[in-house]
Amino acid sequence: MDGTVRKEIKIGDRVMVVQKQDQRTGKLTEGVVQRILTNSPNHPRGIKVMLEGGIVGRVQSGVNDK
Repeated sequence: MDGTVRKEIKIGDRVMVVQKQDQRTGKLTEGVVQRILTNSPNHPRGIKVMLEGGIVGRVQSGVNDK
């Protein structure tokens, strides 16, 4: 999954996001998408989402469930 394309991200997907305060370090947080906050079809730094639990961040990648 490419985190820059909105149509590839669905509610309920498990993703890795970078939160605003973690952008410098690149620390990723894993969670399940509750809401998609970015309205444009794509965004170069990642689509902004809200995870279950209220964490907001930009999607960097999807997580493969195995």
